[in-house]
Amino acid sequence: MRSTTPRWRLAVIAVVVTIIVAEAVWAWNDLVEALSQLRSPHPGPVLVAVLAAIASMRAYARMQRRLLRSAGIHVPLIRHIQLAYAAHSLSVTLPGGPAFSTTFNYRQMRRFGASSGVASWCIALSGILSATALALISAAAGIAAGGTPAWPTLAGLLTAVVLITVGVTRIARNPETLHRITRGGLAGVNKVRRRPREHGVERITGFLDQLRAVRLGPAHATVAVTYAVANWLLDAVCLWMCCLAVGAEEITTTQLLVAYCAGMAAASVPVVPGGLGVIDSALILGLVAGGLPGHTAIAAVVLYRLISLGFIVGAGWIIWLLMRRRTRELNPVS
Repeated sequence: MRSTTPRWRLAVIAVVVTIIVAEAVWAWNDLVEALSQLRSPHPGPVLVAVLAAIASMRAYARMQRRLLRSAGIHVPLIRHIQLAYAAHSLSVTLPGGPAFSTTFNYRQMRRFGASSGVASWCIALSGILSATALALISAAAGIAAGGTPAWPTLAGLLTAVVLITVGVTRIARNPETLHRITRGGLAGVNKVRRRPREHGVERITGFLDQLRAVRLGPAHATVAVTYAVANWLLDAVCLWMCCLAVGAEEITTTQLLVAYCAGMAAASVPVVPGGLGVIDSALILGLVAGGLPGHTAIAAVVLYRLISLGFIVGAGWIIWLLMRRRTRELNPVS
């Protein structure tokens, strides 16, 4: 039977393109004014915006480096930075990008010397910490704006994140706690597959035993969380500088954070590569709600996306190509 997934993707892309075209027609005058503002942005804020975007990627790389160091894996920071850029580019530009990015992250960490268990643990905990950091920033922005955050939803999210983080850490320290669970589950699976009861137990046991190397103490955990928060805040600084570059000096920090968090929430729905049209619309609406004129908000978001999606992602693809070339040179096909 022929898969209909490509048709659905085309349909979704067609809907997004239609919305973008409709918005362009509706806001044509704002677009014209926005383009005129983009012709001569203030160079100082633009430079700071680029540096903030670079620092944001560096913070994420440092977070993953700290997690691996807690497992005894010591790799130069430059290699973590290269991995962060390349994996980010894969994630935001390819259809199904997060899956490609996760696989790439895993393979590179294995090359760093991490075991399969430690690499999987690091990737999972990186995502958890990043989601937690964004949730905390969103809550702080909502409270600062004088609004009433959806406390039940936020509390549920944070509780789930904390429980998962604590659970992953406890499993890393005491793999035996998961041995009994996996044995029972695996026995059921083997029964359905008509295989010996103990089939696959050694492989799972070996995987869990690899987690004994992890020693994520309070110091490592605190530093990792700090870098996760810095990753988002520095990216928000990039957007703020883009606003200043096009003359939007009246926007407050709180208004900007609320708009930024709305845009990043939209980014969690991977409709099209790079979130084109989705993130942009959310950011523009958030900035307009914060008091910016439509044309100024458009100009600021376009400049921000040129840096975060054009410059950062472009650099990531170049790094990915260089990393792939280096891997081929180290492992030539005979």
